Amino acid sequence: MQFALKVVLSALVIAGSSELAKRSPAYGAVAASLPLTSILALSWLFAETRDASAAAAFSSSIFWAVLASLPMFLALSWMLRKGVGFFPALALSCVVASAGYWGYLAAMKR
Repeated sequence: MQFALKVVLSALVIAGSSELAKRSPAYGAVAASLPLTSILALSWLFAETRDASAAAAFSSSIFWAVLASLPMFLALSWMLRKGVGFFPALALSCVVASAGYWGYLAAMKR
């Protein structure tokens, strides 16, 4: 039951931000950029473990992972403006994100 609640709430956040983006790209962007997924994941983690140190470690890791993912959005925007089709641009920007995450994970091992 708890898993189903997580799925429903998380789906509502995603659907809500995409619906908002249809009406206003700026407001949709603000909703999508809010760390709602992180807040939900941190809340679920703490609710299930009551471990503040685990939540703190998770929060720090999220910070660095977000930094690693930012180039993806710049690459996607640039490719779309250059006329690359949406799905190829999205796929290539995911490759950029993967490279960022790979760098993040390599740095975390050190």
